[in-house]
Amino acid sequence: MNPLRLFIVSDSVGETGELVAKAAISQYLNTDQHAVLKRFPYIDSVVHLQEIIKLAAAQRAFIVYTLVSKELREYLVAETAKFHVSAVDLMGPLLDALGEELGAVPLEEAGLVRKLDDDYFKKVEAIEFAVKYDDGRDPRGILMADIVLVGISRTSKTPLSQYLAHKRLKVANVPLVPEVDPPEELFRVDPAKCFGLVISPDKLNNIRKERLIALGLNDDANYARIERIHEEIEHFNRVVEKIGCEVVDVTNRAVEETANLILTKYKDKV
Repeated sequence: MNPLRLFIVSDSVGETGELVAKAAISQYLNTDQHAVLKRFPYIDSVVHLQEIIKLAAAQRAFIVYTLVSKELREYLVAETAKFHVSAVDLMGPLLDALGEELGAVPLEEAGLVRKLDDDYFKKVEAIEFAVKYDDGRDPRGILMADIVLVGISRTSKTPLSQYLAHKRLKVANVPLVPEVDPPEELFRVDPAKCFGLVISPDKLNNIRKERLIALGLNDDANYARIERIHEEIEHFNRVVEKIGCEVVDVTNRAVEETANLILTKYKDKV
């Protein structure tokens, strides 16, 4: 028995059409006839369709198609009827039904699902990057990052990294303390990608005291003393001056506001 020939025609990669075709064929496993599937991706003109339909007629192939363009679908219906080629439209009926339900017109732009998937995976990758290179855990991330945040403790480095990661940007953040030399990579990074985060000493003093209390500790520890905070800020100023990066004041700014400010500055520079 001759094999069943299926042509999968798509204006994108054709994965959807092939998966549906295979699912349908699997319901006929008891037959002696096997199937041969051939994929025709990225079809965007009637010229391409004409060649495929003629080939299908010559090989007595069955066409399964997923085309978002109404013009191409209508052409395929007319031409397959002319050449007596069997064809099934997997996309058109659903698009038409959704159009009636939503009272809208489809974009008719191929590959949108794949674009959405790519966007999702880029976001996941950026979030994983932010976690891996959070709080200076691995200085190698500094040179791989889209954005590098530098600041002393409690200047919103981590929440900013996560917020920017949801914008699909790979962010590394580096804490600065006077007793520890900054990683060498920090001075090799492009200053346009680096942002120093500064905060008023009084505001930071209150934040650190609240942090200590939340941890069940005394709020008079060296970590929260104003003299210590001034020392850390002076160290921070020396480091960012050496880097040559821009400094953003996070005092009384919400994370979202600071992130959008950094995004704007970043886009202007790159």
